[in-house]
Amino acid sequence: MQQQKRRTLIALAIVVVLGAGVAGSILRPWHGGEAHANTPPPAPAIEVAAVVGQTITEWDEFSGRVEAVERVEIRPRVGGTIDAVHFREGALVKKGDPLFTIDPRPYAAEVARADAALGAAQVRAAHAQSEQTRAQRLLDDNAISKREFDERINAARETSANVRAAQAQLETARLNLAYTRITAPVAGRVSRAEITVGNLVAAGTGSPALTTVVSVSPIYASFEIDEQSYLRYTAPGAGGGQPNLPVYLGLANEDGNPHEGKIQSVDNRLDPRSGTIRVRAVFQNEDGRLLPGLYAKVKLGGGAPHAAVLVNDRAIGTDQGKKFVLVVDKTNKLVYREVELGPNHDGLRVVRKGLKPGETIVVNGLQRVRPGDTVQPKPVAMAFRSELEPRGTTPDRKQAASEKGEADVKPVS
Repeated sequence: MQQQKRRTLIALAIVVVLGAGVAGSILRPWHGGEAHANTPPPAPAIEVAAVVGQTITEWDEFSGRVEAVERVEIRPRVGGTIDAVHFREGALVKKGDPLFTIDPRPYAAEVARADAALGAAQVRAAHAQSEQTRAQRLLDDNAISKREFDERINAARETSANVRAAQAQLETARLNLAYTRITAPVAGRVSRAEITVGNLVAAGTGSPALTTVVSVSPIYASFEIDEQSYLRYTAPGAGGGQPNLPVYLGLANEDGNPHEGKIQSVDNRLDPRSGTIRVRAVFQNEDGRLLPGLYAKVKLGGGAPHAAVLVNDRAIGTDQGKKFVLVVDKTNKLVYREVELGPNHDGLRVVRKGLKPGETIVVNGLQRVRPGDTVQPKPVAMAFRSELEPRGTTPDRKQAASEKGEADVKPVS
């Protein structure tokens, strides 16, 4: 009996020991997790830079298209068969240079017929005039009646009118003959021949164009400017309507804007849907490099130098149509700051309102932080190359990643 009780006590002791071990194994991770949860995560390392203050001459940049001052579609004014094409495709032509010849023989024959008709009308008119003179003498001698005299006067007037009609028909025939020789109405560059030798063409605006001619120099650049730029540069009144406003143009493959021009015209109304107004500038184009239809980078502005605040475009986020930056305060906390932007200047963006020179802002990684976060600032230059991005990232991919990051930011007020 005692031996059985001893075995029972030993079994209970084993159970108690095993239970304590299991409880310890269960509780130990829980206590450790609680201690880990109470430990704050390390602050993220974020690239920051000081806001730049600089005296600049401000320019605004716009996109537009090159347009020809004169563009003419060449269409036949008389019908017939194309006898000759006198130009090389894409060549420069002067005003009056021959482009096409339409078979002139039918029109030359019409000129001859009209000339003969005019001669016959002149003979009849001369005979009627002599009859009128004879009738006048006979009337003075009372040899003819007044009625017969009036009939001869009317006949002379009618034949005189027939002469003028025949002269008009001859002039029309000569014009049609001249139209068989199609010449360039303006100086410029000619396109390809849309209708070649041997084809029959018809007169009229509904007929297909034979070719086109566009003027080369001067040339237009048309672009749209926003309302604020219009009021600042071109609107009449205080601060606007600046005389001799400089305009510079660059093509897609050119560095900067090497072509200088001037404002030629401003549209008479602002488009309320886009909030822009169309402006046309004129440029000299002696070398023919500016081709109608090319994309144009237009730089507009200038004026007196003034103090400006400049930041990197990658430091700017978008929040429901508003632009903002994250300012790093003295305790390394991020503060949301709404800003008003200006044009680009030498790779940096002008900030008109919201920042002061010397303030520190986040310039890379807006998508990884939020207002109120504490960060580890990593100072870089405002015009920087990120050290936190993977090597081998191309500039285009970095820019796309930055724009995506800015679009994904949802700041908390």
